[in-house]
Amino acid sequence: MIAAAPARAAGPDTHRDSACALAIEAPAEAVFSLPFRTIDGRIYLDAMVNGEGPFVFALDTGASGMGRADATLADALNLPADGKDETSDGVSSSQVDKVRIASLTLGGLERRDLSVIARDYRSRVSPEAAFSGILGREFFADGLLAIDFSTRRLTFYRSREMPASLREAMTFERAFRIPVTIGALKTTGNVDTGANVTMVVPGAVFADLEGTAAGPAGGGSLTNTRIDIFDAKLAGPVEIGGARLEGIAVKVATDYPEVLIGAHALQGHIVLIDQRHSTLAICKPPPP
Repeated sequence: MIAAAPARAAGPDTHRDSACALAIEAPAEAVFSLPFRTIDGRIYLDAMVNGEGPFVFALDTGASGMGRADATLADALNLPADGKDETSDGVSSSQVDKVRIASLTLGGLERRDLSVIARDYRSRVSPEAAFSGILGREFFADGLLAIDFSTRRLTFYRSREMPASLREAMTFERAFRIPVTIGALKTTGNVDTGANVTMVVPGAVFADLEGTAAGPAGGGSLTNTRIDIFDAKLAGPVEIGGARLEGIAVKVATDYPEVLIGAHALQGHIVLIDQRHSTLAICKPPPP
């Protein structure tokens, strides 16, 4: 689905004023550095819950809070109820149950006394893509997260920072909305590693782009909502940080409120996120 243009550089910039220099791995310096696996572009890792497991967790930068628990995990560990909350998928909201987790551990990073949303996620995905929980963006809020799709490795640092003054660092006001250029259009896109698509483009935005509709794709599922979508192909290139994508297939959703950058658009790149500085960078990997 994605054809990348020839790289304009051999790999990440290693100069000290470059955000992408932070992508060079130093495991001894990291809180953890773990391999991950992908299914349909999404990231899967093994985590411990209340000292038990491991359980399969998906990493989802589109998920607010510390994380989520599938109903099967809540039942298996008899996680205590912790009231209710409201969750939004960008189109509609719904009320959901919450449970309390005493500890959630990924590698050398442990979070304690968490209140997380619990619902049935497994029925929404294929059996091979099923998971017991989700790691949300706040799980990594106090450090630098490096998602290396080229080597399938997740690394987390507290000793490294990515201030907005560094080249390639893009700032965001709302996680994780960053600048995106689609053809001649400059707009904002939401980086969502939990979305198994290349891009979702609102109908109003697609109307201003050069592209070709490929016909109806049927309905699409958000967390709370079914939406109508159709397949299309963009004529112009898409530039997201250091990623340049040519001739990509996208989903066009009439009622969706924003451009969404899904997991397939990030494959082969390194995504750096530092929530302490509200910055994100997308970098080319080093040459093999």
